[in-house]
Amino acid sequence: MSSPKLSPSLVHQHLIKQTKQALAYDPSQDFASWQRKLRNKVRKLLGLNKMPKQRIPLKPRTLWTQDHELGTIEKVSFASEPGADVLAYVCLPKDVKPPYNFVICLQGHSTGMHNSIGVQLDDEFKPKVIEGDRDFTIHCMKRGFAALCIEQRAFGYRAEKHQKIKSENMTCHDAAMHALMLGRTLVGERVYDVDRGIDYLQSRGDCDMKNVGLLGNSGGGTVTTFAAATLPNRIAYAMPSCSTCTYAQSIMSIYHCMDNYIPDLLNWAESGDVLGLIAPRPMVVVAGREDEIFPLPGVRKAFKQIKAIYKAAGAEQNLKLVIGEGGHRFYADPAWKAMLKLI
Repeated sequence: MSSPKLSPSLVHQHLIKQTKQALAYDPSQDFASWQRKLRNKVRKLLGLNKMPKQRIPLKPRTLWTQDHELGTIEKVSFASEPGADVLAYVCLPKDVKPPYNFVICLQGHSTGMHNSIGVQLDDEFKPKVIEGDRDFTIHCMKRGFAALCIEQRAFGYRAEKHQKIKSENMTCHDAAMHALMLGRTLVGERVYDVDRGIDYLQSRGDCDMKNVGLLGNSGGGTVTTFAAATLPNRIAYAMPSCSTCTYAQSIMSIYHCMDNYIPDLLNWAESGDVLGLIAPRPMVVVAGREDEIFPLPGVRKAFKQIKAIYKAAGAEQNLKLVIGEGGHRFYADPAWKAMLKLI
């Protein structure tokens, strides 16, 4: 007699195998129509329809400015929606004249955006060696790009501080759960902040608005994916890192933070379909050969689907997979080498 099937994951694994994605890419479909339908569905599943329909004034403020050997760094804040302000670093490269080619940089589950400029969390004027090439801005400025490093909701300086009782270990837990109760998702709220960040760049007057790029690692890579997928007219190219893998082989089979989960998404699309919404724009997918939470076999399977979609869009040349020889981190040199050939 077989043992009782008691673990919840067993029924979920059974359902995953039975689930067919209703809006998975099908070559027999009209490509533009498919993208439009899936993009609208993804926006709804993210809860972007629950975000403010009227954008409030940004009311930008400069908090400090400092010189850097590679240019200048300015810490700013601006309003995203009522009750939510964004902190960010504006990093301008030396000896480059405006309009600048900006890259929006997003940290994942870490101590926050201070890693992007290579400084201490508690002293932003004290340098710190950042592991895993997560000092995104430094790599941007070295290559002549400006950067807007956004502090994502529930990370770093935007971690929950108001509640008396809150999650101590997973800083995004409370925000993710509360968003769900409101018909939103934390990923959708972070995408909205990226959208407002682009509004901020436009307000500055020194940004080439046709060439705004987006990159992020891990949780930042997830938001990079969904923002680039749902903001086709605002983001010119994308570099999601250590976040691309089939859902079945990653977030549906391995413990992940709750902010990775979008209610009902797997009934409509797999990750390759979502990333296919970025076509035909240039995209470099970055992965780690030893990344245990986004395993390489699932990365390759998802990328195969993405590649088929890019081919259908007549843009196979705009897509590249970079596999770093390590784990869950960014791989700046090979990633940027690949991207600079595409843009």
